[in-house]
Amino acid sequence: MIKITLVASAISMIFAVSVQAKVSEAEAAKLGDTLTPIGAEKAGNADGSIPPWEGGITAPPASYETGMHHPNPYPEDKVLYTITKENLAEHQELLTPGQIALFNTYPDSFKMSVYPTRRSASFPQVAYDWTKTNATRAELVDGGNGLKNAAIGTPFPIPANGLEVIWNHLTRYRGQALTRKAGQAAPTANGSYTYIGLDEALLLPYNNSNADPAVLEETNILFKFKQKVTQPARLAGTALLVHETMDQIKTPRQAWTYNTGQRRVRRAPNVAYDAPGTAADGLRTTDDYDMFNGSPNRYNWTLVGKKELLIPYNTYELHSDKLAYDDILKAGHINPEYVRYEKHRVWVVEANLKEGISHIYKKRVFYIDEDSWQVSVADMYDNRDQLYRVAMAHGLNYYELPAHWSTLEVFHDLNSKRYIAIGLDNQEAMYNFGVELKDNAFSASALRKEGRR
Repeated sequence: MIKITLVASAISMIFAVSVQAKVSEAEAAKLGDTLTPIGAEKAGNADGSIPPWEGGITAPPASYETGMHHPNPYPEDKVLYTITKENLAEHQELLTPGQIALFNTYPDSFKMSVYPTRRSASFPQVAYDWTKTNATRAELVDGGNGLKNAAIGTPFPIPANGLEVIWNHLTRYRGQALTRKAGQAAPTANGSYTYIGLDEALLLPYNNSNADPAVLEETNILFKFKQKVTQPARLAGTALLVHETMDQIKTPRQAWTYNTGQRRVRRAPNVAYDAPGTAADGLRTTDDYDMFNGSPNRYNWTLVGKKELLIPYNTYELHSDKLAYDDILKAGHINPEYVRYEKHRVWVVEANLKEGISHIYKKRVFYIDEDSWQVSVADMYDNRDQLYRVAMAHGLNYYELPAHWSTLEVFHDLNSKRYIAIGLDNQEAMYNFGVELKDNAFSASALRKEGRR
């Protein structure tokens, strides 16, 4: 039985009345005081295994230069203990059902090396300032499927319900724009795989330094995303464009695809919800990407509470350019030798499929890091109420922003005993968070040109 600190009954009352709750000036004053600037508990836990937050990483290691893969800021840290199938019972209160299932599915090879907890997550001052402003005025609209009166920072740093928590994940700070080369792979049962190379660009009007909540509400654009497959040759040139909206009921997500065989750009209204992910071999849904994306309108969301959990964190070794993909990708799961787990407090949010609505996941449980609003672990259940998939986001702090974000996301399918790893970047040029992207680069005509290159 997972022990969870339940949210006060008053919060349940707030949720029952409205999903548009805002906090008072007095509550917002806790940000930067007893709470971190984005709403986490600043204090450590009772036994000291989770330390206080003291600002996170405010300066990179001396060896770091922009454009490098990010060196480990904690190279002297040693493993505190390792969890295997043999000692699983001693530690399972700190694990999700999905994580426990991985030990049972791969008893001879899956393990978790637990390191000292480093509360490294940090963000720019502008994100902290806007978070405090958002706290007293941000609102959810259209039954919780839209957002207004917020920009740049966390919209709901003192959340009243599960929808507010998931919107904190959807809007977490990742800079104003970026380009990246990364890839994915879905190893077969024997560990063989094909690397799918991807060029991606992301424009985030919500995080623009000149962002205005009124303009965001009028344009109704949260971000624009473009992706092109670069390898293997049979898929190269296939491209995707997404315009994600602030209010997905007012204007649903707009998506287009470019197919090299047809040499045409087509509208793609099905690039949403449980449609299969790009070249994912059926191992993830479209709304699995980034651990969860898109409209939350197919689910009823419940804020269960907070708990202490072992999650991937500060996974700089897994991110290292000294590793080849063969070092990481193994049969059944990624190589546990390069994965760092730490104990952190997480928000627990449960999403249950609405009656009469279709999705391959009947229930999803998200475990969201309190220091970054990053979904760190997700357990997904099928229509038989059986555990179906488990996903983990391997996060680190990107020094040049700064911001905490995943470097690799791994989705495990417990039925097929396969997984897909998304974000492989060890042998690629590092993300460019300083790039200037123009809005017209995210048009259907631009997608056509991108696909033909």
